[in-house]
Amino acid sequence: MEYTDNTAVMELHNVQRNSQLNLETVNIQDAEVFYPSRMNEIKEVEPRSVQPLLVSDTINTPPFTTDSTYVHKPFIEANTLQVDLNHLKGDCIIPVFSKDNEKTIAHQEFIDIVMNTALKLFPHHNISNPEIRVSHQIKARTPDAIYKSAKDLLDHEKTIYYERMAFIIQIPSIVDTINGNELALTLGGVRSYNLENLYNKKTFEKFKFFIGFQNKVCCNLCVSSEGFVEEMRVGNYHELQEKVIHVIQNYNTQSHLEVMKSLSHSHLTELQFAQLIGRSRLYQHLPKKEKLAIPSLNFNDSQLNTVAKDYYEDESFCRNEDGDINLWNVYNLFTQANKSSYIDTFLDRNLNAFEFTKGIQKALNGNSKYLWFLN
Repeated sequence: MEYTDNTAVMELHNVQRNSQLNLETVNIQDAEVFYPSRMNEIKEVEPRSVQPLLVSDTINTPPFTTDSTYVHKPFIEANTLQVDLNHLKGDCIIPVFSKDNEKTIAHQEFIDIVMNTALKLFPHHNISNPEIRVSHQIKARTPDAIYKSAKDLLDHEKTIYYERMAFIIQIPSIVDTINGNELALTLGGVRSYNLENLYNKKTFEKFKFFIGFQNKVCCNLCVSSEGFVEEMRVGNYHELQEKVIHVIQNYNTQSHLEVMKSLSHSHLTELQFAQLIGRSRLYQHLPKKEKLAIPSLNFNDSQLNTVAKDYYEDESFCRNEDGDINLWNVYNLFTQANKSSYIDTFLDRNLNAFEFTKGIQKALNGNSKYLWFLN
């Protein structure tokens, strides 16, 4: 195991992988929808044989205590609602693929797979309860309430599920500090049924998964390309678990932390920041041909307004007295603004914020296509 100041390389062991499972052999009950009472009959995913990850002690692993230093904020806001795992398991139906009546992998099953994997890979660390945010509630009713008006429906006659769901699981005993901000290792994912064709037969299902860090000061997520899969296509539970393990295995904590720490050593003047915001607004309206020659920036005008406003007003990441701002703070202004994104674009924009800030850092040295945003 290699050690560096305040960081560590996780020593990862090979996972015993089974041969690829045939989707047709998976035993899935036939039902138009799965009601909570039937959900309990579904067999749990059998634990996979995995070796724990060894995390160096040079990443701080303090004894677990209830931390009242930080005010908890949602990791995503927009139009989302916070729910708990019991609500998903007990109150929500599970949509199916309509042409063959095969059930989808439910939101709660995705969360359980990631949680169980985290418990096995980090057996000597504290694992937080999942923080779950949902949106786009889909409502229906039971057949016996077909003739009732909406106001007369009883609770047991209503059915719901959520089209979009995002969650994070924090490992608060694995932390590091950047520019005075404490970061905790965090895993999470997104499931959006709007990205599936539920009107067809069952096919590969799509998930987003990441491992990265959460800034405990503002609860912003820090996501890198090594720790994020934009479209994880799986046919069953075991494939999903194996791919989650694979992402964790290939995530390099040391590399990610070093890049983020380097951002605090680069600065923009007030004039450069103003140029950056102005160019970012122009970028949205560039002709397509010109836009293709410039690295992408996926933030909209409303989010750029938030970045500009927080440059002056944010308590943790605003400019200094001279008007300068370091790129670590710029990065967090963008990830803070990203909290207004819908669930299905949230992680993609978070990664874009990281790549964009790294590009601006290179542009300050005069060797990046991102120079367009500063000139």
